[in-house]
Amino acid sequence: MVKLIQMGIYLSTPKTEKFSEDGENDRVRYGLSSMQGWRATMEDAHAALPDLDAATSFFGVYDGHGGKVVAKFCAKYLHQQVLKSEAYSAGDLGTSVQKAFFRFTGMLEGFIWSPRSGDSGDQVDDWAFEEGPHSDFSGPTSGTTACVAIIRNNQLVVANAGDSRCVISRKGQVELCEDDEFIVLACDGIWDCMSSQQLVDFIHEHLNSETKLSAVCEKVMDKCLAPSTIGGEGCDNMTMILVQFKKPGQSVESAENQSSPSKSPEEEPKVIEGGSN
Repeated sequence: MVKLIQMGIYLSTPKTEKFSEDGENDRVRYGLSSMQGWRATMEDAHAALPDLDAATSFFGVYDGHGGKVVAKFCAKYLHQQVLKSEAYSAGDLGTSVQKAFFRFTGMLEGFIWSPRSGDSGDQVDDWAFEEGPHSDFSGPTSGTTACVAIIRNNQLVVANAGDSRCVISRKGQVELCEDDEFIVLACDGIWDCMSSQQLVDFIHEHLNSETKLSAVCEKVMDKCLAPSTIGGEGCDNMTMILVQFKKPGQSVESAENQSSPSKSPEEEPKVIEGGSN
């Protein structure tokens, strides 16, 4: 077999090893996976916190552009910024995540360039003591796209910046209800290869045959991975989080079987986008 070798952003052969994780609480179960693929470096990061607090779950996918450091920084700190917001304490999830996005967008570059002298305003943070993003930040060309989902009771708040997005499998309602099955957050490495409906259908096809949600995510990446770098699509880093809603009192076994493998045409997934772009 002749292998195509391209210098620069692509490897001669893809790195198909995956970082995968599963978890749950009494409200949701989740699985996630990430894969470097054909890219020369892995620039994605993620956050999965089913218990951000006693009533709230937080999930985020961060797709680094020009480097991994900003994505990893956001994965470590963005949810903390949401959690400490006065709006969050008042129950306004939408405002809290929006303000977190704005604050990170406005101060991150200056902070990383000079972390120990950066002005964080009237809020006290320990970021300046981290041996993190500032160590190899490549400058203004670095950044990250982000998509986060916050779940509290029947509230689902989604915020995104850039080309990562979240899709919910549902049956036509606007608020979360018993008919909602799952949400999926993914970076553009997935969306370049599959539409929202294609991804939801693929998940339905494999959900009942896998005991771990992360295994479903891994199958998505295997399907999306390009056989070569000629076309471009399927050559990016890939990260995906699949979050399945539990019914009250539902066991893990029944949660694994709650999704039907087929959907009627009117049951299209709802793409929810919010926050600042």
